Amino acid sequence: MKRKQGYGLAVLLRGTAACRTAPRQPPPLPQRSQPLSTTSPTPGPLQGLRVLDLTRVLAGPFATMALGDLGADVIKIEHPQRGDDTRAWGPPFVGGESAYFLSVNRNKRSVGVDFKQSEGLEIVRRLASESDVLIENFLPGKLEKAGLGYDVLSELNPRLIYCSITGFGSDGIAAQRPGYDVIMQGMYGLMSITGSPSDEGGEPAKTGVYVG
Repeated sequence: MKRKQGYGLAVLLRGTAACRTAPRQPPPLPQRSQPLSTTSPTPGPLQGLRVLDLTRVLAGPFATMALGDLGADVIKIEHPQRGDDTRAWGPPFVGGESAYFLSVNRNKRSVGVDFKQSEGLEIVRRLASESDVLIENFLPGKLEKAGLGYDVLSELNPRLIYCSITGFGSDGIAAQRPGYDVIMQGMYGLMSITGSPSDEGGEPAKTGVYVG
């Protein structure tokens, strides 16, 4: 088990060290819809690596997008009705899609799955058994309760790299706090230097664009 933690962001890596695991050619998936964006015609260094993306909003999708840019086959799991929360964030919208969502979700395939249902749970487990890396950013313990924790999935796929991204780590007094951008801006003082000057009656304000 490896843990990498910084201010306002904690990443927990579990499983075989990626640097010692040679990528394999992933088994084919059933035919699905078009990718979220056009992939590069030039094979990247991570070609043949499959990433199961159970992340939402920004930190996780940005990380998995970087892997997709490098050639990994990224499969994004979304809510079957509303999708990723950021699909509704706008304006601006491009062709009916949120520009915010598109900016951190290129080079991925997407499938809507309700893993609270037994059928959906089995779909995600099957995908995990066929993947090299799983990345998630749920609150600590949420996926364990759903039957998708590391202990369960590593039994199905012992070579799986399981990466958890959280706002405050996987344990400790703040572990169950969500790591939303506005919380981080307030905690670390950024809001205190944004907006109108205090001598003009201004109050702390968040930045116009999300920063984390």
